[in-house]
Amino acid sequence: MTSTPTSPLVTPAWLSERLDHPNLVILDVRTPPSGGFVPGAVHSDYATSGWRATIGAAPGLLPEPAVLERLIGGLGVGADDHVVLVAAGATAADMGNATRVYWTFKSLGHDAVSVLDGGFAAWVAEGRPVTPAAAVRPPVAFTASPRADLRATLAEVEAAVAAGTTPLHDARSAEHFAGQGKSPQARAAGTLPGALHIDNGAFYSGTPKRFVGADAVKALADKAGLPLDPAPITFCNTGHLASVSWFALSEIAGVPGVRLYDGSMSEWTADPARPLKNAG
Repeated sequence: MTSTPTSPLVTPAWLSERLDHPNLVILDVRTPPSGGFVPGAVHSDYATSGWRATIGAAPGLLPEPAVLERLIGGLGVGADDHVVLVAAGATAADMGNATRVYWTFKSLGHDAVSVLDGGFAAWVAEGRPVTPAAAVRPPVAFTASPRADLRATLAEVEAAVAAGTTPLHDARSAEHFAGQGKSPQARAAGTLPGALHIDNGAFYSGTPKRFVGADAVKALADKAGLPLDPAPITFCNTGHLASVSWFALSEIAGVPGVRLYDGSMSEWTADPARPLKNAG
């Protein structure tokens, strides 16, 4: 299954036809799960299982590779497996469970990963079968091949802000972008100097509850005045909502070089000396 390129998004119909494939791992990352599971899915709670690490003031950082190797291998995911991630599907924010874990797999060098478009809600809406309990797979060895090009570090963001040549994309709400409110994780209101705004929710259509297409993603960037060359760095408060934007820009629209700043505003605002635009 991993010999051919995998699509970043798969449909419930596609998944239904492949439930029994031995190298397909359905990974449910809902917090918490309710209403059952896609048959054969294993569950790993996005919020509590260790997909993100708290370091200093930043609660959403990418954990060390060894930590993730143990987590992923313990779920029974091996190097030859195609992982399909299942989130709840109600909003862009909860689809962030899947897109952030997708970004994590990619950052570890595991490219055979996809997101179920519409999540568990889409699966149920189509009348597909569910099971009451999650499956358990025997642990296997998972070895990461980390890549640094998908992630923006604090130092890289500081350099980007200072130079003013790398587009910066704030994926939070308009209120947070304008400095009229803030997340509890951020010390102060405001955004990165030079940042442009597109709410992450714009990338996930509210009515059909599906991701928008590549043309729509590029149109949203154009409307916001966000350049795609050079590729932008996308951020939010903890690197969660921005994973939706990263996924849309990088994986759906195919923009090369997009990076996610997982430290985001929680890490940036921890030092009062760092500059802010729209400071509250």
